[in-house]
Amino acid sequence: MARRLALGLLAAVPVAVVAVFFVLPVGAMLHRGVWPEGAFDPGAVLDVLRRPRTARVLWFTVWTSSVATALAVLLGLPAAYVVHRLRFPGRALVRTALLVPFVLPTVVVGLAVRELIAASGTLGFLDLDGTPVAILIGLVFFNVAVVIRTVGVAWEGLDRRPAEAAAALGATPVQVLRTVTLPALRPAIVSAASVVFLFCATAFGVVLVLGGVRYSSVETEIYLLTADLLDLPAAAALSLVQMLAVVALLVVVGRLRAVPDPTVRRVAAPPARPRPRDVPALAVTVLTLALVSVPVLTLAVGSVRREGRWSLDFYRALGGSADGLLQVSVTDALAASLRIAVDATWMSLALGLVVAFVVTRRVRTRAGRRARAVLDGFFMLPLGVSAVTLGFGFLIALDQPPLDLRASPLLVPIAQALVALPLVVRTLVPVLAGIDDRQRQAAASLGAGPLRTLLSVDLAVVWRPLLAAAGFAFAVSLGEFGATSFIVRPAEPTLPVVIYRLLGHPGALNYGTAMAASVVLAAVTAGVILVVERLRVPGVGSW
Repeated sequence: MARRLALGLLAAVPVAVVAVFFVLPVGAMLHRGVWPEGAFDPGAVLDVLRRPRTARVLWFTVWTSSVATALAVLLGLPAAYVVHRLRFPGRALVRTALLVPFVLPTVVVGLAVRELIAASGTLGFLDLDGTPVAILIGLVFFNVAVVIRTVGVAWEGLDRRPAEAAAALGATPVQVLRTVTLPALRPAIVSAASVVFLFCATAFGVVLVLGGVRYSSVETEIYLLTADLLDLPAAAALSLVQMLAVVALLVVVGRLRAVPDPTVRRVAAPPARPRPRDVPALAVTVLTLALVSVPVLTLAVGSVRREGRWSLDFYRALGGSADGLLQVSVTDALAASLRIAVDATWMSLALGLVVAFVVTRRVRTRAGRRARAVLDGFFMLPLGVSAVTLGFGFLIALDQPPLDLRASPLLVPIAQALVALPLVVRTLVPVLAGIDDRQRQAAASLGAGPLRTLLSVDLAVVWRPLLAAAGFAFAVSLGEFGATSFIVRPAEPTLPVVIYRLLGHPGALNYGTAMAASVVLAAVTAGVILVVERLRVPGVGSW
């Protein structure tokens, strides 16, 4: 009873934080959608859905997310096999390069793709600028890393012996893949595809930069209705539809996800040398690497080219305020982004570590296991709600005492910490769950108290994944744009917000400065992810 009470009190802290800074803002959004004039009126949601533009926005979101998910899975599966199961020179660098796009700010992704397909870009001859194909390229570029990471970690932990036994019995490589490997990977593939679809459907900066007003997703439509048209009830109604769709998606995915065979042993197998049969997978990996590298390289080259000559003028302009367009310089915005990301990182780590500790404790009763599953799902909620909806909810829910936090410098770090929290939890939970409880029992039998056991057993195992989770949280917070664009203070904008403001104003200097700022942000993010990959524990820590 004392142990249950202690766990309950420990869980109460993150539950309270998520309730106040997530459930309350999202609840305020629901209230605006169903109670638009202060009275219960569910018909207001239907009125919004009957608009012709709303139908076009919903259909555009569904089909682009579906196609981008299919492409990301087709490209990501071979790449996951290559970078997680094969050994070759530069493997860690390739894996990092494939992972970086996921943590880049969405506005940087949009700008990189735009620079690639512009008339003067590498793919300018295809005339893709301003088309849905450009948005698809951006969505795949941004999300293929999710498939590589999620499926790759599961593939890395598969026991090789069932596949080797099938091959010894005469099965061809294709038959082994179809009858042994893919069934074992099905939960990871379904999870990756569902997360990719979710991220595509809630993509903000990519669609905003590449689609403009002509092509709008639900996410960008909510932003336009709020920021430009001030149609708050319509924006709230769309947010409600989006959240209901996310819940339905998660329920369907939960039913489709098969449970892996518990008799199959899962151990981190050492990577093998490439063989002739791996050539197709290697070729697809090279194609995927080009897909994620060429836009960034094109952006980097464009940032040092001005009027057809090599120049560092755009980087020199980072110290200015873009001819009065900005209240601060771009370098000041970078410093502000770093400070905010540090605050968001320690917040998400503190919450994530407590959550991971609580949901991985051994329980013997069915009610306890059910309560643990509910808690785990509750803390994953920020992953299923768009950052734009969260930022909008902050504006309308945290505007009255005692929760009038609109002018608080902690508001942006709190929002970014909530966005990063699911990644922190998903990085730490597999590690803590993999600790043999007999080690804790042995420590206790030798006289160690609960705190000493925690330090000598759990912390000794989790410190590397904890640092890796800190790197992910820092990178995600550094590039967060959706929620931040709503609540950031004009006098202290983050770098992604500054980049978008520069893109929104004509002029070669503004556009070039945005490219230079994007390159700086991408370089910082790449450095963080490179450190994270060195701290990764093989076989665990998937998203």
